[in-house]
Amino acid sequence: MLDFTKFTKYSKPGPRYTSYPTALEFSDTFGYDEYIKKLQQQDSARPLSLYFHLPFCKNACYFCGCNVVFTSKEDKMVRYIDYLKRELKILASYVNCNREVIQMHFGGGTPTFFNAPQLEEVIKEIKSFFPNFVKDAEISCEIDPRHINEEQMKVLSDNGFNRVSFGLQDFNEKVQHAVHRIQPYAITKAAMDLARKYGMHSVNVDLIYGLPFQTLETFKETLELALTLNPDRFAVFNYAHVPWMKKTMRKIDETTLPLPDEKLRIMQHTISFLTSNGYKMIGMDHFAKPEDELFKAIEKGELHRNFQGYTTKGGADLVGVGLTSIGEGVDYYAQNTKDMQEYEEAIDANKLPFERGIVLNRDDQIRQFVIMELMSNFKLDIKRFEKLFGIDFKSYFADAVEALKPFEDDELLMISDDFIECSQTGTLLIRNIAMPFDAYMKKHAANAKTFSKTV
Repeated sequence: MLDFTKFTKYSKPGPRYTSYPTALEFSDTFGYDEYIKKLQQQDSARPLSLYFHLPFCKNACYFCGCNVVFTSKEDKMVRYIDYLKRELKILASYVNCNREVIQMHFGGGTPTFFNAPQLEEVIKEIKSFFPNFVKDAEISCEIDPRHINEEQMKVLSDNGFNRVSFGLQDFNEKVQHAVHRIQPYAITKAAMDLARKYGMHSVNVDLIYGLPFQTLETFKETLELALTLNPDRFAVFNYAHVPWMKKTMRKIDETTLPLPDEKLRIMQHTISFLTSNGYKMIGMDHFAKPEDELFKAIEKGELHRNFQGYTTKGGADLVGVGLTSIGEGVDYYAQNTKDMQEYEEAIDANKLPFERGIVLNRDDQIRQFVIMELMSNFKLDIKRFEKLFGIDFKSYFADAVEALKPFEDDELLMISDDFIECSQTGTLLIRNIAMPFDAYMKKHAANAKTFSKTV
C-alpha cells in the first residue's frame, strides 16, 4: 500500500541520477587526449549503445529542460547533418565500429523536425559506420506529434526503429497555452495511429504534472484521454521548475503553478488511475503494461538506467554523437559541447566536439553501482556488492546506513544483512534514498537552486 502521508517531509532538492557522479561534477580536467585514449581502450567484446542528439525545435515549450536550438531555417538543419556525418567519420578512427550495437536512440530537440529524406540520410550514414545492429536492438526516437507524417514514420520503420516516445504533457487547452505548446488530442491520436500502422511495438507517452493551471480535475481529463491512445508505457514526470537554469522557464507565471498539496493529489490519482487500468508502476515515474519488457526486467532485477532513462539494455558502452550528447564508458562520462560554433570548430579541426566529463575513481565506481542499482531495481543485493568489490558494505557505508534509519522507521525500506529493499512507497522516494550514498551531496547542500525537488 502507498502511504502518501510520509511524502511532504521528504521534499528536498536532489539529483535525478541519470548518472553518478552527476553532470554537475563534469569538468575540463578530463582532457581531450585522455578521452580519446578511453575510446581507443574500450573492450571490443562490449556492445555499443548509440545516442544521437538532433537539437532543433521550431518553437520553445516553456517547461522544457532539454538542450535545443530554435530555428525554422532549412539550411541550418542541412548543415548540421553534414557536421554529424563528419563527426561519425572522426569517431570511427577511435572506436571499433564493428562491435554489436544493441541500442540506438534519437533525442532532441525534435528529431522529426528533420524531413523523411533527411532522416533516411542520417540513418544510412550511421549504419555505414556501425553495420552490426543485433536482431533485437532497441532502436527508438523521441517524437513531437505535431511534427510527424506518414513518410517520416515509414522511414523509421523501414530502418528498424521499434520504439517511439510521444511528448504529450497535458491535453488541457489553458495549460497548453501557458506552456506554449498547442497540441490537440486529434494530432496526438493521428501520430499514435501512424506508430501502430508502421509496427512500433512499444509506444511511450510523456505526461507532466505541476504545470501552470493544472488541477486534479483537469489532469483527470488528460489521463482519461491519454488512456484512449492505449500506449505501452507512461512516463509521468514531476515538472522541475528551474528558471535559473532554463531561460524559457522564466516565461511561466509562478503564481499559476499548482501548490505542493495539489501536485500530491495529482500524483496519487495518477498512480491509482493507471494501476487500476492495467499498468504496473515502475519506480518513481514510469508505468508499463505487465507484458512490457521493462516490467519483466525489474522482476528479474535487470533494469538499467542511463541518460535515455530506464532500459533493459545494460553492459554497453554509450557513445554520444551530436551537440551536447553524453557518452558513458566503464569508468568515465564524456559530454560534447553545447555551443554550435564550438561544435563546428572542433569538427573543422578534425577533432571530436568533446568538452568535459569525468573519470571515475574507485570510490565513484563503488557508489555508482549502489546508486544505479537502487535507482533501477529499487533493491540492492549486498552480498553481490561485497563479492564484486571485496569490501564490507556496512562498514564502508556506515554513514549512509545511519542516514537511512528514518526511512526504515517510516517503512520506506528494509535493511537486512543481504539486501536493501524499498517498499512500494519507498520507490517513489528513491532519489531521497539514493542521496546518502552520494559523496558529492555535501558540497551542493547549501545551494537550493542546484537540483529540482524530489517531491
